Amino acid sequence: MFDAEKIRQDFPILDQVVNDEALVYLDNAATTQKPLSVLTALRDYYESDNANVHRGVHSLAERATAAYEASREKVRAFIHAKSTKEVLFTRGTTTSLNWVSKFAEQCLTKDDEILISIMEHHSNLVPWQQVANKTGATLKFVGIKNGQLDMEDLKNKLSAKTKFVSMTQVSNVLGCINPIKEIAQLAHQNGAYMVVDGAQSTPHMQIDVQDLDADFFAFSGHKMLGPTGIGVLYGKEELLNQMNPVEFGGEMIDFVYQDYSTWSELPWKFEAGTPNIAGSIGLGAAIDYLSALTMPAVEAHERQLMDYLMPKLRAIDGLTIYGPEDNANRSSVIAFNLEGLHPHDLATGLDMEGVAVRAGHHCAQPLIEVLETKVGATARASFYVYNTKADCDKFVEALLATKAFFSF
Repeated sequence: MFDAEKIRQDFPILDQVVNDEALVYLDNAATTQKPLSVLTALRDYYESDNANVHRGVHSLAERATAAYEASREKVRAFIHAKSTKEVLFTRGTTTSLNWVSKFAEQCLTKDDEILISIMEHHSNLVPWQQVANKTGATLKFVGIKNGQLDMEDLKNKLSAKTKFVSMTQVSNVLGCINPIKEIAQLAHQNGAYMVVDGAQSTPHMQIDVQDLDADFFAFSGHKMLGPTGIGVLYGKEELLNQMNPVEFGGEMIDFVYQDYSTWSELPWKFEAGTPNIAGSIGLGAAIDYLSALTMPAVEAHERQLMDYLMPKLRAIDGLTIYGPEDNANRSSVIAFNLEGLHPHDLATGLDMEGVAVRAGHHCAQPLIEVLETKVGATARASFYVYNTKADCDKFVEALLATKAFFSF
């Protein structure tokens, strides 16, 4: 049985007082907290096994290499990739998507098109702008309808000219869950590659990249209980073999001659220099933690929180909630505004009640513009495994208290 109260005990940071109130952490879409098992894995590496990987034959180096590659296998199993050759360690989702955009530069011409959605995080928008500028390809946007992706608009804009479709699986603002498997089928029918931003989906639901038929899939460790500075790019092996390395130097080479070099095999062809060894080990520990909970249980817990919370929020006068009406198509991300109050003031008021939320454009300015929020921003609450119904109640109470405070 999923026991969020018991899970909370594994997260020491949550046991603190902020502004004389017990902390309620609802900024999980930005970054999640770390359980003791992840913190211990990081400490154990630095205290016992600290050495560079793949280079030494001494005991520390061999232990570090074994732990590093064991984490890669944990990632492979977690996302159901065919082989560890398809799992590249990066700095995070942003780096992963930038690497894919460099591959796109190899493929695109001025007659080609790139299709993304208006809800994309800047990390899955700005790189494609740069690709379009460099290659002359056309960047097209799929709109939203009723707080979620407009599939009819997608079908109308997808054509034989489309060479890359790159979309988020879960919006970091709207919270909507996009039908990636269906989109991938449509993309492939038109001869396009399917790129998935999984930053907001991988921490919250079971991922099977083979079932989705994603050509590339990117996510970050820090949004799923792991350390910052570590992420993953999954790519189909045949595509990664075609893709040129983005960084060059030690570790990614096979042999270096005076006038040319040859590259190592996958996945090390892309991992130049000393990698984030501790970060990868910490990510492996985070995957162990989530796997013990099971991802279906994680998803069910968050769905229960949304079913409990959303009616309470919708009953608050003057509160606007963005995203789909149907909870069945919503992840545990809620963007909202309170009439007459700037989101930054709203977030400050909530912080005074001990509730941590995010306020701003959430690195999704084109979407915020389409939402016509008037102030160019929203507040955002986002939930995870250690949040409880008591957190939901405190959030509602804090909203009402903030609303009352600013009602002069």
